Amino acid sequence: MINLPTYQNSLEPYKLSGKSILPRPPEVNFTRTAFAAAHVVSNPLGERDPWNGRPSIDWDNTLQFRHYLWNQGLGLAEAMDTAQRGMGVDWQTAKELIERTMREANAHPHNPRVACGAGTDQYPVDELTDLNKIAAAYMEQMETIETARGQVIIMASRAMAKYARGPDNYISVYSKLISQAMEPVILHWLGDMFDPALKGYWGHENVTKASETVLNIINTHSEKIDGIKISLLDQGMEERFRAQLPEGVKLYTGDDFNYPQLIAGDGENFSDALLGIFAAISPAAAQALEALAQGNLTRYHELFSPTVPLSREIFKAPTRYYKAGIAFLAWLNGIQSHFVMPFGLQSSREIAHYAEVFRLADKSGLLANPDLATIRMQALLKIHGVD
Repeated sequence: MINLPTYQNSLEPYKLSGKSILPRPPEVNFTRTAFAAAHVVSNPLGERDPWNGRPSIDWDNTLQFRHYLWNQGLGLAEAMDTAQRGMGVDWQTAKELIERTMREANAHPHNPRVACGAGTDQYPVDELTDLNKIAAAYMEQMETIETARGQVIIMASRAMAKYARGPDNYISVYSKLISQAMEPVILHWLGDMFDPALKGYWGHENVTKASETVLNIINTHSEKIDGIKISLLDQGMEERFRAQLPEGVKLYTGDDFNYPQLIAGDGENFSDALLGIFAAISPAAAQALEALAQGNLTRYHELFSPTVPLSREIFKAPTRYYKAGIAFLAWLNGIQSHFVMPFGLQSSREIAHYAEVFRLADKSGLLANPDLATIRMQALLKIHGVD
């Protein structure tokens, strides 16, 4: 029993369920491609000026978490928004993260699949006023990823959002990048709920019009596009979009609210996965995908359904702070030894939120060691003046 804060500004006793889904390797190959987008943590003793300076990454804890995901059969999306790109993690840090992760992945016995985010954030947005400069910035990062033997994810660029003048500019830049890539790439459509600076991406604020631009790019370059990740939190839009994709191009869902239905599919089409929430719920996610591969839809939904309220809590508005909930659960579960994030992002959510994440994780069977999780939750409560 533990006393936890509520959103009604009170304390309520909570009795843990006693159930835990323990992480393990899958028994069969998944029938969906599944990337978990992983977070990073800081070295508590090495951090200086966390709001303004470069982060001091805790490499042991950060890389240990990636092995935890790989050992459950999941792929990894590296150096994405989940890893705080543009929110405390600069390109030099992301570059080192990519290179270190790829060395670990290339030596791992499971040969895990790793896709890495390429953007334009090595330069200030105000310096990238020309489309050629934007494309060149992208290509610098793509070369780093390809040299490290990672797959390229072309992330949305704040510079493109600010300086592109309509759909034709997006078509021009993305066509150049896709043609330049050594291997098929993954495109990334990140909604402004995740990053307000990306409003109007693809040259339109209207989603239907923006979709036309993206589909134009995909249809023109389908042989060089592995898939597109869509993070708009709109199930209907994603289903309509994926039905229009050319054969062989995947829809990687980034919908952290509706992933069970989207991954299961509608009988004709389904989504693969590139999700931040998979890093938080990896035992349930991996074993649900295993059940799906075995044709056991009942078990699939039994595992996934309780995680949806948890995911909606972690990704609540302001959605961009969701990384804190993912790192919090990794700490509760003993996968990392502390809860210190670049930019001090652990302070971006209130104690009532963390208490609710604790409750919902327990109800989902996602506290692997309830005694350890309770001790750590109590420590966080004491810091917040709750005894």
